Amino acid sequence: MKSTTMCLVTIVLLGFAGCNIAGNPEAEKAAIETAEQWLRLVDDGRYAESWASSADFFRGAVDEKEWVATMQSMRKPLGKNLSREVKSSRYLTQAPGAPDGEYVVIQFKASFENKKSAVETVTPMREENGEWRVSGYYME
Repeated sequence: MKSTTMCLVTIVLLGFAGCNIAGNPEAEKAAIETAEQWLRLVDDGRYAESWASSADFFRGAVDEKEWVATMQSMRKPLGKNLSREVKSSRYLTQAPGAPDGEYVVIQFKASFENKKSAVETVTPMREENGEWRVSGYYME
């Protein structure tokens, strides 16, 4: 179950490697704000809320119970988030395995109580209503 969720999210993110990239600083700023708000839910252990506030695409790919179980077993043991800063962001309009649209792939350099150095990749997408919502998450 855990590996399925992480593989699913990873496939979405890894698919962005050769995508159409066209800079959009305004979109990147909005997507980063969305990602930071969403990460606060994860940091607080509010995994069901993080799932509920995610993009329709994400919720269609990952079951809520599976997401919560994965986060409890993989994220919770890392402990409290000590620091997080944007390492990079890329605005994309196409991604393999995902509908055409607007995406921003953001990498955060993070530190936790039980893991001093990590990279979190969060991918918000702009939904039809114009809101940015997280469509993928991966930590290495």
